[in-house]
Amino acid sequence: MEKRSSYILVCMVLFAGFLATACQTDDSIGYTSEDEKRLELVRDYADRVLEQGSDRWSGENTPLLIDGMNVDTGEPVVWRYDGEEFVISNMANQQNLFRVLTGLSNLTDDSQYVDAATASIRYHFDHLADESGLLRWGGHQFIDLQTLEPVGHFDANQHEFKNNFPFYELMWEEDPEATAQFIRAFWNAHIFDWEMLDMNRHGRWNLELGDLWDNEFGNPEPFFEGDGLTFINAGSDLMYSAGMLYGFNGEQGALDWARRLHGMYVNARHPDTGLGVYQYSRTRQRNEPIIPMSDVRHTYSSLGDRAANQFGPHSEFAQLYGEDIFGDMPREGWRHWGGTIKGIYVRNGFLLLDMAESMGDAGASFLEGTADGLRALADQAYLPEENHFIPMWADGTDLRPLAEEIERIPYGYYCRQENCDPKSLWRPQEADMEFLMTYARAYRLTGDEQFWEMSRNIAQGLGLGEIGRTPGEGVSLNMNAPGSDYDEIFALLELYRGSQHPAYLERARIVADRMIEAHYHNGYFFPTPNHVNANFNRIEPLAILSLDATLRGEPELVPSHIGSRGYIHGRFDGMGRTTDGSAIWAVQR
Repeated sequence: MEKRSSYILVCMVLFAGFLATACQTDDSIGYTSEDEKRLELVRDYADRVLEQGSDRWSGENTPLLIDGMNVDTGEPVVWRYDGEEFVISNMANQQNLFRVLTGLSNLTDDSQYVDAATASIRYHFDHLADESGLLRWGGHQFIDLQTLEPVGHFDANQHEFKNNFPFYELMWEEDPEATAQFIRAFWNAHIFDWEMLDMNRHGRWNLELGDLWDNEFGNPEPFFEGDGLTFINAGSDLMYSAGMLYGFNGEQGALDWARRLHGMYVNARHPDTGLGVYQYSRTRQRNEPIIPMSDVRHTYSSLGDRAANQFGPHSEFAQLYGEDIFGDMPREGWRHWGGTIKGIYVRNGFLLLDMAESMGDAGASFLEGTADGLRALADQAYLPEENHFIPMWADGTDLRPLAEEIERIPYGYYCRQENCDPKSLWRPQEADMEFLMTYARAYRLTGDEQFWEMSRNIAQGLGLGEIGRTPGEGVSLNMNAPGSDYDEIFALLELYRGSQHPAYLERARIVADRMIEAHYHNGYFFPTPNHVNANFNRIEPLAILSLDATLRGEPELVPSHIGSRGYIHGRFDGMGRTTDGSAIWAVQR
């Protein structure tokens, strides 16, 4: 099959190191009728998505797909703004679906699934790119399938990626030049100042391509004041795109700038602990302070660094608890509590490990920098007896005692209730299955025993039992432990890749069956049976296919899970500024 063989060729180029071990099989694994049933379930699911989700709203029979549908009414999900309803088709929110369709074609020798994905990509390249080659998709823009026009006026109306990680392999297979043009336009739109590498999660449309990789780099000191917001969830997408472009065509400039961007995050880590960072710059103050200080807007980015404004020596917090309580430590880049821990070490870390593996020697700096960060996290923040990470500033300041002592945190960006509970804001971060998956991969790629010990501790903390004193040795998993989540399947597959021990796959089969029971309802995947809007981009079917391909001894047939996500963020009638996660996918009967 042409599509299948072409995709495998791309995989062989990008994942040669992985194939050397992953394609070894264990005769004790087998492939059963129950395994076949899971594959057929995903096939039925994909058939339903293509039948119910293909364009029947524009009148032009395009190959575009909706993002999801209401299973009670059979109608597409819509974004409501200013009294209008828009039928959402956001290809950035369909990248996991495209991976599922591709994997399904490869496993079944039925090209209709991957053909549906490539047809949508082709349509976007031909009809939905701006003058620079930037596609109309992402966090703040989508296509209204009724009019085939881009819609973004409900918010920033700019290009935005945050951990989207598109399926570039399939895009490249469909049109190499258009894919390369998109990646170049992506960097062109999001880098504000190449010398400083000041970048932003928002990119402007229709910008004429500048010097791109030929720009001069000034290697600035960390935490310079800039106009951008150098969030790592946006930076990860830039690094990934440039790394993929180098892997496709050897474009050295793309690799150079991906390395430089990665270096900005590494260089901004705290010099004493090695922890951080979520961003490597500080936002320049653009507006005058807003009075009263109880107005949350006084901590917004237009007034400078949001963490410094809320917790620094001149903040209301410092007035209550003393100017020296944190000194000048508070800054967004060094906030090491809440979602930033997972953002830095899992969402970014796991992706960079994947990049490093696929790139071989060219990815050595990504592997080294990511490994150093994971070591710092293990040394400075992990408590194995509780299986969690301590909330802290990046200098190691433990915030748990303070959370017990003080009664409230003043209203601000990081705490939007009038009297915020510090115990809620500064609660420990559980080391969950995503951390297990990341540390297991870090061990496999580096051989660092500390990473295996972290994997063991996390697995035991999550009730999985003994994953092995060393990979594949002394394995004694708790097959009765609860668990029905795709993250555990991917973690177990990562452990299997490192040792080929069949117990990991036995447990993965159990979790997959539970996952189907818990999340597969009315022909689609949902958080619970009461949820009404089916999101076509859910990851459960990709986990099932990844397990299936591994059981067959052909893991390369299914595109890798790299943490790709999709979202829409903006104003929604009746809810203010929110996300599709809240306004659409969380809706229950």
